[in-house]
Amino acid sequence: MDFDAYFQLIGFGPKGWGALLLQAAAMTLAVSASAFAASLVFGTLGAWAKLSGVRAAAVASETYTTVLRGIPDLLVIYLFYFGGSSVMTAIGHMMGHEGFLGLNGFTVGTLAVGVVAGAYQTEALRGAFLSIPKGELEAARAVGMGRLLMLRRIIAPRTLRFALPSMGNVWQQVLKESALVSVTGLAELMRQMHVAAGSTRMPFDFYITGFLIYLALTTLSGFGFRAAEVHTMRPERRS
Repeated sequence: MDFDAYFQLIGFGPKGWGALLLQAAAMTLAVSASAFAASLVFGTLGAWAKLSGVRAAAVASETYTTVLRGIPDLLVIYLFYFGGSSVMTAIGHMMGHEGFLGLNGFTVGTLAVGVVAGAYQTEALRGAFLSIPKGELEAARAVGMGRLLMLRRIIAPRTLRFALPSMGNVWQQVLKESALVSVTGLAELMRQMHVAAGSTRMPFDFYITGFLIYLALTTLSGFGFRAAEVHTMRPERRS
């Protein structure tokens, strides 16, 4: 490999793709962060449903986690993007609008990945809540803590502490699955690498660059979550 030519190709010069790759990496992080936030919402609702004691809610949550963990993630994105666009187009035709109505790739991709990751967040949060010693909750009730105060002081921080390792795994999963959103045409990292490889006819150079970028993102994320785990475990160690 000619390293001088390679660094010019991925650099920020007039013929370099560095700026576009940097923008695409930023888009990948934006999609991943948004999808992760959405997965926390879906996961919290799913965990609450399973722990609520309401049979209908528990069955609905169990169905959600079973179905979403049992089908390919790419299929979910296809259903959300192409299926949703078809529905929107049909509705538009009924209202007199002509032509195809496509959905926003960022929004739909974020929602699809978030829904899938939410199934895993559900189990992570449910397991974390069940790991809270019952004595702590009973002691809180004994001193007259209300539900909201108990949620803020005990349940939320303790659940987060126990769920953090699993949440780190979900984040890594979301970060990698963001590449699937490229099928919607969104210019995230995978899509940009594909475009650059096709334009320059140098696929190896760009795909090895993408490999290194994804590896850097996942490695730094791993360090970040491990640091957060160490920080949240400090009270346990002091006691």
